[in-house]
Amino acid sequence: MIQENFIKLYEQSFRENWDLPCYTDYGEDESYTYGQVAQEIAKLHLLFKHCSLRRGDKIAVIGKNNSRWCIAYMTTVTYGAIVVPILQDFNPNDVHHIVNHSESVFLFTSDSIWEQLEEERLSGLRAVFSLTDFRCLHQRDGETINRFLKHIDEEMHENYPKDFRREDIEYTTLSNDKVMLLNYTSGTTGFSKGVMLTGNNLAGNVTFGIRTGLLKKGDKVLSFLPLAHAYGCAFDFLTATAVGTHVTLLGKAPSPKILMKAFEEVKPSLIITVPLVIEKIYKNIIQPIINKKAMKWALSIPLLDGQIYGQIRKKLIDALGGRFKEVIIGGAAMNPEVEEFFHRIKFPFTIGYGMTECAPLISYAPWNEFVTTSSGRILDIMEARIYKENPEAEIGEIQVRGENVMVGYYKNPEATKEAFTEDGWLRTGDLGKLDKDNNLYIRGRNKTMILSSNGQNIFPEEIEARLNNLPFVIESLVIERNKRLIALVYADYEALDSLGLNQPENIKTIMDENLKNLNSSVANYERVSQIQLYPTEFEKTPKRSIKRYLYNSIAED
Repeated sequence: MIQENFIKLYEQSFRENWDLPCYTDYGEDESYTYGQVAQEIAKLHLLFKHCSLRRGDKIAVIGKNNSRWCIAYMTTVTYGAIVVPILQDFNPNDVHHIVNHSESVFLFTSDSIWEQLEEERLSGLRAVFSLTDFRCLHQRDGETINRFLKHIDEEMHENYPKDFRREDIEYTTLSNDKVMLLNYTSGTTGFSKGVMLTGNNLAGNVTFGIRTGLLKKGDKVLSFLPLAHAYGCAFDFLTATAVGTHVTLLGKAPSPKILMKAFEEVKPSLIITVPLVIEKIYKNIIQPIINKKAMKWALSIPLLDGQIYGQIRKKLIDALGGRFKEVIIGGAAMNPEVEEFFHRIKFPFTIGYGMTECAPLISYAPWNEFVTTSSGRILDIMEARIYKENPEAEIGEIQVRGENVMVGYYKNPEATKEAFTEDGWLRTGDLGKLDKDNNLYIRGRNKTMILSSNGQNIFPEEIEARLNNLPFVIESLVIERNKRLIALVYADYEALDSLGLNQPENIKTIMDENLKNLNSSVANYERVSQIQLYPTEFEKTPKRSIKRYLYNSIAED
């Protein structure tokens, strides 16, 4: 087990880094030192005590990346409660389900998300707080939270008569084997799985980041991946806060234009990103340069190409702020053309691999040791093996065990049992191979899950379940084509006939309406770009599951 206690890492960091900048909201005036964050945590701890919150109570957090999101998370874990981060992309039904399924008693949310939720469907909540200013947006009858918050400064003075100082920071003592985080891999009722992560799982990732020097005291990071995702959370936020790094939170969609400006201003020491962002930067900055006729000619001359690649590398490094030690890419497969070009120009990038169930890291290598086409080396606190049903096969399922592996899915023993082998290895559902140096090469997905280009997990069965409930749809199959989702639909032609609607124009109108309704009920990254009619029922296995592999190459633009 990891020796460093997860909660005590932060008790120590807030004391040691008291005067250093901690969280800043990009483009806004909101900024906190480590000491000010510790003070905000202390205030909320007084509120939690007033409400008689217990260790192990669940507290949900949903909203864009901002300082108060981080403070709500930190307050929860340092109190000994369990934090439930929810992706702000989830639609209201999914949010209701996760809050209820997790049995959350408090919810910290952005005001705009709260407006879309129905409080009568969240009957288990005792109170809801705004991530704008921590005011109480809703409290259960009989609660005295609003009254308490009005006098919070007096409460602080009573508890800390000499003002709140660094020596007053003292967090709960909770062993690393306790569950501290529930991370929902999906938001749809019936498919939701709350990954139970312990202090040890989280400390495994954070101490790895500390040991390898990913971040240090006084470094800067720009946090633009959603913090409700295990990847951005582990490094841009948790590791950063544990060592005294200054985190600037970008609470906007990370378009290349917004990101470039933010990189230039923040000058981050480390960049944590997904392939989509890097591929857009490549397309917007690099391709226009290398596609010029004169440049193509110059690159064909051996003595010139090295110099030109050096200039391109410098331009790209400067565009990303110029001060970072490396760019870590994860969350989805990287475009091979982009990877090969970055390697050719000696750009300091590396590709890692992980999953929510490992909080998230499984493999990583620093950029100067990274082997192209791999996903880094298996961590020293993890083990991996390749399970092959056919011993002659080149690849097999990647299975892992070690410090970062979850304890299971919340209130779902069947899914937990299915996730592990008889001898205790976690089935990743991914196919790959290992080389003699423990570098991992991923070759595809064993499961039906689709990874969107910006790293979101998409479960086609969930979208299909919604689509199959819409008018004149008998069954459907959602597949990925050119990074877009397409739904193959076998329509209810008999019903259409009986109503005299079996003409192409009528069917198109109906399916267009179905598409509109479907997309209004799913997260942005789950939206389907088109419905394509399929003439017959889909071929099934004896268990009546659709043979998905038969249809992967069917959708055409």
